[in-house]
Parts: sequence; structure tokens; C-alpha cells
Amino acid sequence: MALVSLNPATGKVIARHRAHTKREVEARVAAAHGAAATWRATPPVARARHLRAFAAALHAGRSALAALVTAEMGKPLADSLAEIAKCRDGLLHYARHGASFLKPEIPPAAPRGVSVLSEPLGVILAIMPWNYPLWQVIRAAAPALIAGNVLLLKHASNVTGSALALCEIARRAGLPAGVLDCVLIPGGAGLEPLIADPRVRGVTLTGSTAAGRRVAALSGAALKPFVGELGGSDPYLIFPDADLPAAAEACAAARLVNNGQSCVAAKRFIVHARVADEFIRLLAVAMAAHRVGDPLAPDTRLGPLARADLREELHAQVINSVRRGARQVMGGELPECPGFFYPPTLLADVAPGMPAADEELFGPVAAVEIARDVDAMFTAANRSVYGLGGAIFTRDLRRARADYVPRLQAGMVFVNHAVRSHVAVPFGGSKASGLGRELGRPGVLAFTNPKTIWVA
Repeated sequence: MALVSLNPATGKVIARHRAHTKREVEARVAAAHGAAATWRATPPVARARHLRAFAAALHAGRSALAALVTAEMGKPLADSLAEIAKCRDGLLHYARHGASFLKPEIPPAAPRGVSVLSEPLGVILAIMPWNYPLWQVIRAAAPALIAGNVLLLKHASNVTGSALALCEIARRAGLPAGVLDCVLIPGGAGLEPLIADPRVRGVTLTGSTAAGRRVAALSGAALKPFVGELGGSDPYLIFPDADLPAAAEACAAARLVNNGQSCVAAKRFIVHARVADEFIRLLAVAMAAHRVGDPLAPDTRLGPLARADLREELHAQVINSVRRGARQVMGGELPECPGFFYPPTLLADVAPGMPAADEELFGPVAAVEIARDVDAMFTAANRSVYGLGGAIFTRDLRRARADYVPRLQAGMVFVNHAVRSHVAVPFGGSKASGLGRELGRPGVLAFTNPKTIWVA
């Protein structure tokens, strides 16, 4: 069976990659298992040297790699280059600081002679999505590798070329064989035996909530730790005292980032009634400024969606929301051109019961819900089953810290700034948005065994 990569800007096939046979998958699991024993015995300072070499190789090959990412999933070329730069930063950060998280700890009030050592688990299966073909992998890999684990990558089928290129760059950079490798498996086929394999010691997944439930169940049945970064419908709360022009610019960029296909993209805008009309006007202007076009063109700010089925699903959500009373301020029409493009779309007067309010919109569609007062704003924001990130726009920073931030149910809350990941801080959500954390100290320790040592 072939894994097919399509160019979403044209709809044409880029490449067909042959899926690995059961024997080839077994060989890669065995190689990873063998590499794990050597890698865990490699001192953190030596692991760090490998991460730095990997970062340098990524940077050196950034032009060809960025073009491949853009060709496979459609993000503007500048965004692909920025993604590679973030991967480099992530590898360098954990090369520089990762070992500090692994130092033996002495718990407060512990008896004399007690310490806790964080030991790697071994082979970690990483099931990764297509929207950030490189960063999603490095976000999981850099903390796991510095901790002494090895990573077996099962990537999304439509970005198989990017997955293979990333593993090849790691190999050329001198990363030992088996420390970072791919298994080419179409869709979810073959995941169950991989997760059940005793040589696989942990599972990390970035993907939909539905996929997270399935993989978490399989991991739980196998008694293996699981980290899941899942769906999101991030609310952005616009208070009456917000700097509306600045908020509108930040919100437009946050909604349209990565062609609108990001788990932490702004999804729902909960706006106080006193400023709703003006904010909607400013947001429409800011969104319209994002030029749609060929993702290889230097002035393009919004490329196509990654697949035809994703566009069909998004358009159906827009149509159904409008039928149920949402006001179509801009966009919402399928363009007559090749590829899977979708225009910047703004829906106002969104309310519960509409897909735009209740579901994740994975594309360049902004949903504005108007709230009569502050309490209603938080009720609307927290009504979602998701709890990944959220943002608050207000000039009252004291009240934001003391009152607003604690009331927003999310794994990450930003004030006067779009939600984003950073190489140094924990990343993840609550409710249906996931389990566990990536990055930061929790990311390094996510797949370690805290071993208590007591020397009398």
C-alpha cells in the first residue's frame, strides 16, 4: 500500500511512498530497542552534542526542507522556514538545559541518604500529525532524547517525505542508528501491535481528540505512559478596555496562522457587547489583509488547506452555522481554482448549537460570540469540551492576573498575546485537549522512571 503525498496548492500527486512491511516494521522496532540500551548509557553531555549537530544539520538543509514541507502540506514558505528555525532552537535549548532536569533530586524532608533519579524508559512511539511536520516531531523528540529515550516516528501519511527527510538529516548529523527512525504505516493501521509491543515503553500523540481516546485506551491496556496533545477550540476574550486595533491584528494572525490549521490557533472570539461591532469591523479588515495564494510566493500569507476532505468538512461547518443563524461577515465561499484553498472567513452572532461554537474549526474561519457582560464571557469560553489554550485582551493587567486568568479553563493562558508554544515552557491542555505535557521540565521527565534510591 502506498502513502501518497499531494500538493494541496494544485491537488497533484508529489510522491508515492511504499508502506513498510511487517518485517520492515519489526526490524525498525528491533533497531530502536537495541539503540535504547546504548543511548541511555550515553552521558547527557554527549547526547547534547548530538542534538547540537542535529540542529546544525537542520539549519544547513533548511531551504530544501522548507520547500518540501510547503509542497506537502501547503503552508507559506516563510512559515516553513520559521518552523525549521524553531526546531533548531528547540534542539539547542534541550542540548543546553536538558541535563539540568535530570540531576538527582533530594525531596524535602526525605531521610538521610535518599535521592530520586530520573531514568529513561526506552523506545517511545511518536504518532504525529501533518500540520507542523517538523516541529511536532522535534517538540516530542528533543526532550525525550536528552532524557535518554529513543524515538520511533509514525508520521501522517501525507507528509511522509518530510518525515523521511527529517530522519535522514538526523542520520547525516551523526545521531546513532535507531535513536530517531520512521515506520511507514498508512493511517492507523498497525498501531495496536506497535503499542502492545513490550519493547515500546511509552506513547506520545499529537492529533484529534478521537485519535487520542483510541491511542490512550491502547496505551492504558498495555500499561504504558501516554502523552496526548489533542484538539482545541481556543477562546480569545476581548474586554471593553482592550486596545481593539492591536487585539484585532493579533487575533487575525492567531486565527490564520499555519493556514488556520493549528491546535492553538484562535478559534472562538468572545467579545463584550460594548465593543463587539467595532472589534468585528477591525477583525474583518485585519483578516482581509492576509493574501491568499501560491504558498511559494513571497507575498502569500495564507495557503491552501492540507487536504480536500479537510476543506469539505470546514465548509460544511460554515454552511451549517449560517443556516442556524450565524452572520457571514466575510468569506465562506469555495474558490474556483485548483487546490484546496479556503478564504479568510468571519462569522458573527455565533451561538451554542452551531458548529462554529461547539466544534473545532480547523481552517481560516473565525467565530465571534457576543457576550453581555464579563460573567457571560467566561461562561461562553469555558462551555467548550476543549481546554488547550486561551487569550485575554485587556489593559487591566492587575485584574487579568488576579481574576481573569484563574477563571479561564485551559492549560495555557496568554494576556494581550496569541497562544503559542515556546521551547522552554510546558505545552498542553486540559479536558478533551489532552493528557500530560510536552516541553519544559515536564516534557523531559514525561517518559522517565523516577527511581527512589536510599543509601543507608
